[in-house]
Amino acid sequence: MKYLWQHKNWPTLFWKTAPLLPLISRARLGQGKFLTEVTALGFKLVREAHAESLTEEAIKTSAIEGERLNRESVKSSVARRLGLPSAGLPEPDCAVDGLVQVLLEATGNYDKPLTAARLKRWHAALFPTGYSGLTRIHAGRWRGSQPMQVVSGAIGREKIHYEAPPGERVEREMNQFLSWWKTSLGREEGLLRAGMAHFYFVTIHPFEDGNGRIARALTDMALAQDEKLSTRYYSLSSQIMAERSDYYRVLEKCQKGNGDVTEWLMWFLGCHIHAMESGGKLIANVLAKARFWQRHDKMEINERQRKVVNRLLDAGKGAFEGGLTTRKYVSMTRVSRVTAYREISDLQEKGMLRQNPAKGRSVSYEIKW
Repeated sequence: MKYLWQHKNWPTLFWKTAPLLPLISRARLGQGKFLTEVTALGFKLVREAHAESLTEEAIKTSAIEGERLNRESVKSSVARRLGLPSAGLPEPDCAVDGLVQVLLEATGNYDKPLTAARLKRWHAALFPTGYSGLTRIHAGRWRGSQPMQVVSGAIGREKIHYEAPPGERVEREMNQFLSWWKTSLGREEGLLRAGMAHFYFVTIHPFEDGNGRIARALTDMALAQDEKLSTRYYSLSSQIMAERSDYYRVLEKCQKGNGDVTEWLMWFLGCHIHAMESGGKLIANVLAKARFWQRHDKMEINERQRKVVNRLLDAGKGAFEGGLTTRKYVSMTRVSRVTAYREISDLQEKGMLRQNPAKGRSVSYEIKW
């Protein structure tokens, strides 16, 4: 078996147009509809939608790699960088802040040249301490001569899914990639180019770690170039996370192929279509949240209550598993059970929460939309 980069025609990639055309049409239709919905939001809600999608993107692009970020820390970093209120939110740690900075820089400066130095700055921002977990890595540098393999399974029973080009080839491979990135802009169909950029980059796997996160940032940058918008209102990483098993399956299959990436591009276009649909739900939730606070703008509640209500609103209708309980309130606010019960009751009396039907120890509450 040969990996894709071992074939003599690498890095030439090809695809069959016929199965892609209907998907491109659907994606473009969904894209137009979604962006029309965004422009109808108005300035204030557009900023909130941007913050919501950026928060989701940061959390899910890390979750794909098995890393769980603290949502409040991500929201804090996003709020500070977008100039939104951050009172009551914790100080974000440097790794979270670095990731948010990369995501914003990739799309906010989509019209700036993509260079090796820029990619290396992104990588250094993802690993500000020079460590990935407990492992020391060369942050901000191409990987060295050690083999780079994508592996799963327990130690002693590992399965190798993919092996990237040797370290001594990385600089040459990345020069070719950056040349392709520049010349393909405006010449290739924008959505296909975004899918190709993702596939091409992760096939080279130029860094010791963080390749997936940077590939997804590059994909967002390519989509921003296609839309000519510096602000993202939907999270592609959220959809990749939802379809993660298919993502890895198709990626592995095409990386072991002969250069035909039709199946990968079909999957990518489908993922983009679903991401737009999910983005529509995010927009709807931003609107519902705004209407909720408009109805209750005269209500006096403390910062703890506001934090919990916003958490429930952010989750959307029916998405806060099991509803809000006294125990969950205590966990989120660090108050006593007596205080938690009193503050929940106050929110219920003010018409912001309602009790779910279950009684006794199963008592829980949800937003009164």
